[in-house]
Amino acid sequence: MRQFRTHNFPLMPSVDFRLYLVTDRQQTAGRPLLSVLRQAVAAGVRAIQLRERDLPVRDLRAVAEALQRELPQVKLLINDRVDLALAVSAHGVHLRESSVPVAVARGLLQPSQLLGASVHSIEGALAAEQQGADFVVLGPIHDTPSKRAYGAPLGLAVLEQAARSVRIPIFAIGGMTAARAREARRAGAFGVAVLSSILSAADVEQATTALRSAVDQE
Repeated sequence: MRQFRTHNFPLMPSVDFRLYLVTDRQQTAGRPLLSVLRQAVAAGVRAIQLRERDLPVRDLRAVAEALQRELPQVKLLINDRVDLALAVSAHGVHLRESSVPVAVARGLLQPSQLLGASVHSIEGALAAEQQGADFVVLGPIHDTPSKRAYGAPLGLAVLEQAARSVRIPIFAIGGMTAARAREARRAGAFGVAVLSSILSAADVEQATTALRSAVDQE
């Protein structure tokens, strides 16, 4: 198995999770977000990206702090808000491709904080790696409503090429079922990032277990 840069230095955080859950409280089938996240964590989710982009920062901070209290075992990354990630001492931040440059965020974060970046091309993955990202989320790999704004699905061939091109972990996103997660891992993805596959599932723990089983395969 390849050794990733994030594992080489004791001060740097390690990407030690393969299932990355991205939040969207509009996709929980009317259930409270925290309740759904508790079930997912009980079934093995170890990293959550807080991505409630429509919330005012004060409300977003309250959600982040609630997650830290309720689910202290989880690595919490804040979507796009470097300031908030620093204010609440989150495990890291996750940037959109159109957000502040990765290099700028890397300079603001503590060495122990993770920096993830969403990318939509092999070139984007290479740029994020060069600027100091600890991992990238590449997609959409398959069609999914939440990612249609980012263009046509990239497909597994692009994922495979990207995985060969960068040394940092790549997470596949977009239409990820357990079966597709296995395909993504075979194509070279380090893991997968999901929203509705867990958040909208009738049985959150069962859906999480199935995805974990798929991505944990070597």
